[in-house]
Amino acid sequence: MKTLVASILSFAFAAGFGSAVLAQEATPANGAAPAHHEESETPHYPLKHPKEEEWSFAGPFGHYDKGQLQRGLKVYTEVCAACHSMKLVPFRTLDELGYSEAQVKAFAANYEVQDGPDASGEMFTRKAVPSDYFPSPFPNAEAAAASNNGAAPPDFSLIAKARSVERGFPQFVFDIFTQYQESGPDYIHALLTGYEEPPAGFQVPQGGHYNPYFNAAAVLAMPKPLSDGQVTYDDGAPATVDQYSKDVTAFLMWAAEPHLEERKRTGFMVMIFLIIFTVLIYLTKRSIYANKEH
Repeated sequence: MKTLVASILSFAFAAGFGSAVLAQEATPANGAAPAHHEESETPHYPLKHPKEEEWSFAGPFGHYDKGQLQRGLKVYTEVCAACHSMKLVPFRTLDELGYSEAQVKAFAANYEVQDGPDASGEMFTRKAVPSDYFPSPFPNAEAAAASNNGAAPPDFSLIAKARSVERGFPQFVFDIFTQYQESGPDYIHALLTGYEEPPAGFQVPQGGHYNPYFNAAAVLAMPKPLSDGQVTYDDGAPATVDQYSKDVTAFLMWAAEPHLEERKRTGFMVMIFLIIFTVLIYLTKRSIYANKEH
């Protein structure tokens, strides 16, 4: 059995090393399509793969940094909310970020939501309350697409879990042991900070923006959303694109999985229980069969 496991790991390592070498040879440093591709061939996207970032919520003992989540909420409301909705996130859950009930009510009151019908059968707008959800900046998907070069901005409620980049074999095998689950946040951060000038000879369509980290093409309709000094933090954190991106990405991860900390605590307790249970079963077996002839 040990020989079999060693053989599998050796094969995985060799395959991973070989694929890494091939990837380096095949992908130019500027992020353009591989040089050996024919014009009729479709390059593999993304042209550049996101690197692993350090997140407080990573690993079996990961947890959310409430200060970072509050900064991420500020970036979302001041920048992202102009185009992206969060229709599955109610305002009342913001108390998990460390806000008081009065602060949540005041924050919700900054938004208007449609309600009704009233006694006359008409719909009306009112100030939002904590039980309401983050509203969409557009009345429908068609209006959203018309205002954004024909591409409707996706909802951000589950974006951190819905977007990721496949790491391929044998990396996903190692991810089983390292418990890597942050592909979505790594991708979002890379996309937000990955806008750059296209390589020589690359034609960017009108209304498009070059980003080699986009997992569907080399060009996307969303322009670069963040710039240094765009959002002022109250806690003195750096007002840089990298910091903005990490903060809003952490906030989006919380929105997608608000019970992450509870899940990890429960999983840890279950693993401890299984270890203790296994030891007890082993000792029971030894006690029962100690005086039996084999």
